[in-house]
Amino acid sequence: MRFLGINAIFHDPAAALVVDGEIVAAAEEERFSRRKHGKRPVPFSAWELPEQAAAWCLEQAGLRPEDLDAVAYSYDPRLVRPGLAGLDERWEDLRTTYARRAPAFLATAVPGLDPDQVRYVPHHIAHAASAGLAAPYREAAVLVCDGRGEAVSHLAGHYRDGDLTVLASQELPHSLGLMYEEVTEHLGFLRSSDEYKVMALAAYGEPRHLPELRELIYATGDGGFRVEPIDWAVYAKRGEGGDDGAWAAEHADLAASVQARLEEVLLDLARWLHDRTSARYLTMAGGVALNCVANTRLLAEGPFEDIWVQPAAGDSGTALGGALHLARAYGESGTPMPGADLGRGWRDEELAAWLDVARVAYDRPEDLAGAVAAELAADRIVAWFQGRSEYGPRALGRRSLLAHPGRAANTERLNAVKGRERFRPIAPMVLAERAQEIFTRGPASSPYMLFVHDVRPEWRDRIPAVVHVDGTARIQTVERSRDPLLARTLEEFEVRTGLPVVVNTSLNTAGRPMVDDPRDALECFGSAPVDVLVLGPFVVRRRAVVGA
Repeated sequence: MRFLGINAIFHDPAAALVVDGEIVAAAEEERFSRRKHGKRPVPFSAWELPEQAAAWCLEQAGLRPEDLDAVAYSYDPRLVRPGLAGLDERWEDLRTTYARRAPAFLATAVPGLDPDQVRYVPHHIAHAASAGLAAPYREAAVLVCDGRGEAVSHLAGHYRDGDLTVLASQELPHSLGLMYEEVTEHLGFLRSSDEYKVMALAAYGEPRHLPELRELIYATGDGGFRVEPIDWAVYAKRGEGGDDGAWAAEHADLAASVQARLEEVLLDLARWLHDRTSARYLTMAGGVALNCVANTRLLAEGPFEDIWVQPAAGDSGTALGGALHLARAYGESGTPMPGADLGRGWRDEELAAWLDVARVAYDRPEDLAGAVAAELAADRIVAWFQGRSEYGPRALGRRSLLAHPGRAANTERLNAVKGRERFRPIAPMVLAERAQEIFTRGPASSPYMLFVHDVRPEWRDRIPAVVHVDGTARIQTVERSRDPLLARTLEEFEVRTGLPVVVNTSLNTAGRPMVDDPRDALECFGSAPVDVLVLGPFVVRRRAVVGA
């Protein structure tokens, strides 16, 4: 059976396709439209339909809209209770009206789609399915925390053989995600977009406001929590954004305090959930699950043996979760998520045609891994474009910028390329079997870059570019079986430098979505101070345009 999932209600519009229980394709609309998070000017910022992503998913499987058995829309307007989130009721009414009309809108956006085939899947059920039905476990607890859904901001449950039992949820306006959004905005960052910057800034501060925040943000002992109204100006003046100098110690201390309190409450929720389920494993989704520092503390101090986090844990992942939920409801057993590389890819001849059209000189090295390793060893920044693009916000060796980790200046150098704040860390990739030689505390396998690890003291001076101010790194482990080319590149780099680690950050520039197609890659290479572009098997070096 064939199920298309759609997210198009808050932000991060996306589509995903599940056929006979297998995840065939998943993509975010921003990778096609080039509008980050799918945002347009208010009031339409939240309501972009993923028409290009949906059309591509169907094309990938050779299907027409008429071939679908059902379409999941990851929001159920029948569950909305106006006024719960403290939002302007006019916007809430507009959002609900939009969701009610979504079947008709989708039929227009994807010609041939039958609006009667659209099924509403509650937002947090879709989040839960994106974790519990995609993880490699037959039985696991599931924890969802985000900003908001129709009427709640959290779900705790238990998956057993594909069936979900909901054990708790938290009614709005209490929301850990909205709380984190509020402090993000107060610190001068972009709300519903830059929360990861608060997590990075937290490492520079001291959680000196933690005692007060414990009185305002707390678990209730029944699987839920409370977030009382908070005047953030009491703790730090409003951030101005822009220049790094706009953030002072008071801002870092507030970030550290909020981050610490979030971790404590999540631990309380996880312990309650384990007490009710006795499950060995925890699966997680929702925007809060992208907080890799909190995830690591949950793994280190919580009661579960292992934690699996959906790589597209934000709202884009509800497209996949909705499709998986419908597949299960129709009797499909399904298989675990094979990896995050669920987006677009191109054949070698298609990539060569793009390079010819762009009139850039390129070569095709016999030993691509060795050639790229030599460029990295010479301290050149490499734009790396390989295979199918990633689903979710993390660059995982498909659309990445690679660099030498042994040069401390490369942190600032890459942040300058990407137009990012100087306090932002960059991440290392490492072969899975080598990770524990260099990193401790986090999970042995971290293919989706959703946990942080402590860098062993003897390695910190050897790979300074990827060591955050607190001595941690958000690593990506590379499996040979999943990515042999990347594995060989890491090995060749170690032969040349003695370092089994390479810098990996997303291939994009400030305010732009991650590069997705060859045109994006060539545009980024042409406009950013990147030394080398690796487009499939082809290598482009910074040189004159052919025929110029």
